[in-house]
Amino acid sequence: MPATLPLKRMSKADKLRAMESLWADLSADEKGFVSPRWHDEVLEATERLVKSGKAKFLDWESAKKMIRRKVS
Repeated sequence: MPATLPLKRMSKADKLRAMESLWADLSADEKGFVSPRWHDEVLEATERLVKSGKAKFLDWESAKKMIRRKVS
């Protein structure tokens, strides 16, 4: 059953609420959802980088500042 939304008429906030509703519904049944293999591969690569000291974790505020500097 195709679902259509009036995307051109929706605000960003409305679109985000729609995405959140879809995600809540999709993720309600964890057993029915299998992550793709590439998710595991990315997590494993990140873990190797952290263990080797080539990557580190940032708190969310610091990460947002760094991203904003890179894109501006």
